[in-house]
Formats: sequence, C-alpha cells, structure tokens
Amino acid sequence: MKYGFIIDNRKCIGCHACTTACKSEHDIAVGVNRTYVKQVEKGEFPNTRRIFSVMRCNHCTDAPCVNICPVEALYTRDDGIVDFDNNRCIGCKSCMQACPYDALYIDPDNKTAAKCNYCAHRVEVGRAPACVEVCPEHAIIAGDMDNPNTEISFLLSREQVSVRKPEKGTNPNLFYINGDFQSLNPEATDKSGPGLWNSQARGVGHYAKAAEKMLHSNDDVNLLQMSIDNDIEAAYQKEDSENPNYIDVLNGKARRVYDTPDKGILWGWEVSAYITSKAIAAGAFLIPFIAILLGYEVSDTSKLWSVGISLMFLGLTGLFLVMDLDRPDRFLNVLLRPQWNSWLVKGGYTITIFGLLVTFWGAITLFGWNIPEMPLLWITAFFAIMLAIYTAFLFAQAKGRDFWQSPTLVIHMIVHSIMAGVAVFALVLLISGYEDWMIILKNIMFSAILVNLFVLLIELTITHPTTAAKTVVKMITKGEYKTLFWIGVVLLGNIIPLILLLTIPNNTTIVLIAILVLIGIYDTEKIWVEAPQRIPLA
Repeated sequence: MKYGFIIDNRKCIGCHACTTACKSEHDIAVGVNRTYVKQVEKGEFPNTRRIFSVMRCNHCTDAPCVNICPVEALYTRDDGIVDFDNNRCIGCKSCMQACPYDALYIDPDNKTAAKCNYCAHRVEVGRAPACVEVCPEHAIIAGDMDNPNTEISFLLSREQVSVRKPEKGTNPNLFYINGDFQSLNPEATDKSGPGLWNSQARGVGHYAKAAEKMLHSNDDVNLLQMSIDNDIEAAYQKEDSENPNYIDVLNGKARRVYDTPDKGILWGWEVSAYITSKAIAAGAFLIPFIAILLGYEVSDTSKLWSVGISLMFLGLTGLFLVMDLDRPDRFLNVLLRPQWNSWLVKGGYTITIFGLLVTFWGAITLFGWNIPEMPLLWITAFFAIMLAIYTAFLFAQAKGRDFWQSPTLVIHMIVHSIMAGVAVFALVLLISGYEDWMIILKNIMFSAILVNLFVLLIELTITHPTTAAKTVVKMITKGEYKTLFWIGVVLLGNIIPLILLLTIPNNTTIVLIAILVLIGIYDTEKIWVEAPQRIPLA
C-alpha cells in the first residue's frame, strides 16, 4: 500500500476550497498553509492565461525531511504517508531546509514543524483527505497507488504525469496531469511587485489580513491601483535589463501572481555564529596537536590554554545551537531520542564526546597523571576534525539548498578551523608569552589562507549544476552580498592578512591578522548560510 495524490490541472479552477478545507480540518494558523493554490500568469495581453497549481507535501518515498530530522518527529508510515509528531519536534528547521518543495512550516502557536499529513486521521477510518472531498471539480485525486482498482492507479497508468523537481531523487508521490513547467518550477518566475492578488507573497498570509492592517493605518492606499497594471507600468518605467518584471512584460513570460508567504531566512546569525565558534573550538586543539606531531615541545601552559579555549567555544557552540531552536526546552531530545541518519544527531554526540576528551586531556595535564598522552590526542584529533566538518554533511542533507551540496564544503570547514586555531593562539601568544613551537603559526596561517582562497574559488566556479546554485553565486559575487564578500571575506579576511604575513609579521600585526581572519571566517559563514536560503523553493 502506498498513498499518493494526483492534481488534475485540466480541472482546477483556483477556487482555494482545498486551502480552506485544510485550514479548517487542522485548525491551521493564519499566515501558514499545508495546502495552497499557486497562481501563475502566462502570455502577453490579450493572449494570456492563468494557471492554478495546488502545492503541498509530496509524501516522498525517499523523504529528505525524514532523514535529516534529528528526533524522529517526521517519519514515513507503512502506507507511504509522511507524518509528523509535534510532541517530539525541537523546532530546528532542518526539515524545512531539506524539503525541496517548501512543504513544511513552523506552527506559530506551538513552535513545531507541521505540514500536510494526508489527513491520516481520516484515511484511517476510510475517508478521503479533506481537500479531496471539498474540491468541486474533482481536480484532486487521492488513493492507494499500489491497488490497480483505484482511480489514482488508473490515471497513473493512462495519463502523462509530471512531478516537481525529479532531479532531487526524492521520488515524490504527488503527480500533476497537464503540469506546467513555469508553475511547478519556482525559479521560472519572479515574485511580482505589490498587487491585489500577490499580497500573500509579501508574507501577510492573505489579502484580508493586509486589508485589516490598512484599516488601522494612516498611509494613503488606492486599492484600484493595486493591480497588475501597476507592475507593468513600473516595469516599463524602469527599462532595466535586471528588472524581471520588465523582461517578463516584454517577452510575455510567466509571472507569479499569487503565492505562499515567504518564510525568509530560517537559519540566521545563530547558525553562522555556531559554525564559527565550533571552528575555533576544533582549531584551538588541532594547532598544538600539529605542533606536537612536528616534534615541538608544547608546554603545559599552552595545553591548558588549548583546553580552556576549546571548552569555552564549545560551550558557545551549544548555546548558539539551543538559541536557534524554536523549542529550546526540548534540546535534549537530540541526545535522548536520536534519529541516527541525521547529521544533527551525529554532530550533537561529536560535540559531547570532544568536550569530554578535551576535559580529560586538561585533567591529565593539570594534575600530572601518568597516562599515555598520544593515544588520547589522536582520538581527540579525530573528533576535533569531525567537529569541524560535520556541518558540511548536515548541509548536504538539506536537499532544498543546491549551493550547500558542494563536496568542497568539507575542506572549506576544516581550513576555517585551522585558520581559527592559529588566530586564537596568535592572541594567546601576547598573553602567555612566546614559545618555540609558535614559530609554526605564521607558516600554517599562510598556507591555510592560500588553501582557503583556492577553495572559495572552487566553490564559486564549480558549483552544483543548477540554476539555483548559480543564482546564489551571482548573489554573492555581484548581488546582495557582494560588498560583504569582496571586502569582508576576500580583502579583510584573506588578502590583507596574507600581505601582512609576507611584509611585517611582528607581534602587533599578528594581533591584527588574527582579528581580521576571525572576522573573515564569520563573514564567510554568514554568506554561505544565508544566501542559499534566499532562493525560493516553491
């Protein structure tokens, strides 16, 4: 048994009855939807048409949201329905990053993830999902695809159907008859400007909510002008090749006119900060470890500095992780109710084990216990490397974000850890005093910056071969993030430190280099985390 949906676009009239029935059935809050009708206009006046496409969870056979969920809040039932348990959810938003179809949202009432669950409570008693029963045109067909006697099985065998983003390998179980490319592909259309039918694209949830706001505002609003004509006029007024409305109007391309609210940046500064802090925690251990491997004598003072810095920034990493959760009261579910396919779980245990090992090393150093040090250092180094890179594997599980699928992200993160470790020990040098082994800091930093620049070049030129990834690269190098990237990352974070290392590597410049490198690392992570999230998924 495997349940699925067919949306027959030959019949859909865009009445939004399915959206309303779904909201009523599940008591869904204003501003979020489990099912909604996207509207796209194609052509050029007078030869135009409006296409309606029902958007919802695809109940994928290989659901990425299930694999990335750290606490089994999302799971696939035996009948193929992808359901959720909001009593387990910690609000980490990983599932929202993993879903290529933008089907999940955070419930504003209980702060947990939610989505279409195929009205599982109705299916279990032999009834159809609410959206199916209410559709006046029978444009939504649901049923067991494995049963040859069902309508959905018959249609799948007789009609040509399409799915959204088949290249993602999720094997979605939501099919469209007469599905339109511009409607099903979010990158084929741009969100229109302000208008009567696209207010929802501005995140208000529904035009009625926007009207209610206007009622209590002193702003001048002419509802008669809030139409598509405004967008066309504005497009012609700004005859700019970078203006998508202008291009669409001239060429008669598809335009999105009614859509779901934009969820915005799901992982914000907390995630950028935690990636940076764990890079410092891992690097603070790896640098003296490398010195020991090279045969240098590292004093107990330096070892204790290593332990102290690692534990302090490991604590900050945990703090930032908890701060990013919408249900921080449930953060222990990651360790106590783990779903082992999720790299968030593996990362949680890596943080814990690394912290214990570093603490043990500190105790050995402080109390002079007669315990072999090198085996412990090798084990700790393994977990330090895992601490530095596990987020790359977590991002790889986020199938909704193509730019994060770069295999060089692992190298990106380990190099940042090395750079961060050198930077913090360059600052420690001024406090604790110079030691012979610290002579390697300059050479390691010089090499790490060169490798980092090379990795950045690879990540921005050999990306995932999709429009979404290429759009992110353009956004970084030429768009919204260009100033932060070229000045904050390239110039301040890499080029200037490189020049200072080659010309005047004294104690004063070492402090400046360390500060600039740490700023560059944070700026890089901020861009790499935020920019891909600005690409629409639906």
